[in-house]
Amino acid sequence: MPPGVPPGVPPGGRDRRSRVLAPAGGAARVTGPAPHTAVVGGGIAGLAAAAVLAERGVRVTVYERQEQLGGRLAGWPTRLADGSRVTMSRGFHAFFRQYYNLRALLGRIDPALGMLKGLPDYPLRHSRGDRDSFAKVPRTPPWSALGFVALSPTFTWSGLARMNPRPALHLMDVRVPQVYERLDGTSAEDYLAAVRFPEAARHLAFGVFSRSFFADPRELSAAELALMFHIYFLGSSEGLLFDVPDEPFPAALWDPLELHLRKAGAEVRTGAAVDRVVPRGDGGFTVECAGSSDACDAVVLALDTDGLRSLAARSPGLGDEPWHERIAALRTAPPFLVSRLWLDRPVDRHRAGFLGTSGYGPLDNVSVLERWEGEAARWASRTGGSVVELHAYAVAPGADRAAVQREALEQLHRIYPETRQARVVDARPEWRADCPLFPVGGFASRPGIRTPRPRLVLAGDLVRVDLPVALMERAATTGFLAANALLEQWGVAGQAVRTVPQGGRSAALRTAARLARR
Repeated sequence: MPPGVPPGVPPGGRDRRSRVLAPAGGAARVTGPAPHTAVVGGGIAGLAAAAVLAERGVRVTVYERQEQLGGRLAGWPTRLADGSRVTMSRGFHAFFRQYYNLRALLGRIDPALGMLKGLPDYPLRHSRGDRDSFAKVPRTPPWSALGFVALSPTFTWSGLARMNPRPALHLMDVRVPQVYERLDGTSAEDYLAAVRFPEAARHLAFGVFSRSFFADPRELSAAELALMFHIYFLGSSEGLLFDVPDEPFPAALWDPLELHLRKAGAEVRTGAAVDRVVPRGDGGFTVECAGSSDACDAVVLALDTDGLRSLAARSPGLGDEPWHERIAALRTAPPFLVSRLWLDRPVDRHRAGFLGTSGYGPLDNVSVLERWEGEAARWASRTGGSVVELHAYAVAPGADRAAVQREALEQLHRIYPETRQARVVDARPEWRADCPLFPVGGFASRPGIRTPRPRLVLAGDLVRVDLPVALMERAATTGFLAANALLEQWGVAGQAVRTVPQGGRSAALRTAARLARR
């Protein structure tokens, strides 16, 4: 921990302007009888809340309906056609260096974060031949944006001359929640069209950004796109390069974190689907799960969109009518495909570990897992093959899924021609439709961490929080803040959180943005 930074503050990266928000003061731990909290959901948000609570002496029970922890980052064992035992998951996730609170959670199991491995680049490729890279782009704004424009083939002088700078200036001073007040009524697609970014840049850079939310840019709020641009590019000096776990998610992350929770006194129940949560007259709750009823003093609901809607519908007394309406109105993003292939021969050794793509039909990115994951590297070394993963986001709900899988494979052959001759030893296509959708105009009705019941709180990437965080970092941050909301009621100090800065990096950029808003 750097000098002058109090204990418990998530460590920062290289950005000296990152922001620390201290929790309410109080005792270091619970004194007297420990309150019992049920954490429903064992993904990032639920585990973050459980860790903070258990470390402060709260009696915690985690309920996870799947057999594995990790939520949308869970992994499970499977056996390949060649007899190999491997771990399957829902695919690649980028652990950006701006994810201070997620890193603080993982720091519980290794303060040095030795389980994370940096990838040297984040290349993007368009079918027309355009290529972008972030390896040589400066990390400190505004030089990051200027460097990207200077190095990118998609930003030509003629294209830049046609841009409309006024709406683009909104990106220079992003604050939460103000960015939603300005841009939430516009789609990402319409916003980019208004800016008149060069078409190639729109598809290659901004299209990849917006599809990171698993959403079609025509449905995604422009405020979410602007927030992402701020977090990863113009608002932070951590840059766009990222880390990945060096082993499958269970081995690298969740098994050690479960051990940490158990050592802190938490009970972890997997394969435990909660049927109902019933409020009690004393302000506590009864959690009904698999025929048993458990009394608790507080509840953290850290579920995905469908899980939260379903549990709220089965638990009508949890909130007032407007709160239940907000929960019922939540939407999920369109289906997406993760297709992992075990090939009998290697891809070219010069291929990137991760490649973002545009213009290749349904294919959004390609990963070569043996470049960073130990299990995949051992399989590739033993067999002489490669482990390749294909992602297709925001697939039309009525699409022929088998056809999408075939097309994604054909596009892989187009991008990496050497794979055309490879035999597929085994394949695991995984279809999911459980990521939250952040639609145009949806921010105002998005449920927050606190609910009508003081000891019932929400956490997860679907939850509103007025801080510059997104995706996995939003999940971890809301988990910490949900725990803090309960600890404050018991007079116990919670977990500090750290975020990228609010607002533009320079007075000139902030002034330009203010002028554009007039």
